[in-house]
Amino acid sequence: MNKKPSISETSLVGSWIMIKGVMSQDSVCKRIQWLTDSYFKQVAVDGDNWSALYENPDDGGYWELTYPQSHMHGGGPPTLKQISKEIACAQYNLDSS
Repeated sequence: MNKKPSISETSLVGSWIMIKGVMSQDSVCKRIQWLTDSYFKQVAVDGDNWSALYENPDDGGYWELTYPQSHMHGGGPPTLKQISKEIACAQYNLDSS
């Protein structure tokens, strides 16, 4: 699903689903993949916390990619959430100017 985030969206939470006995990504996971691969601009990566920071080219907003289900293989399905510039600068050591 190649769809930009709407103004009202602040979080995209992916899930894994079983299809014919195979664990697969749901449509939200696929959308997150498209956004992070083809639409958003990667700004920073935090290898210690398995997270990455992206910038929305439309409005300059920051989105953080995380894998919050650490008990699952590969950290589980992804979550992409909008964060403030202040939090982005603090967490990823960005220049706040």
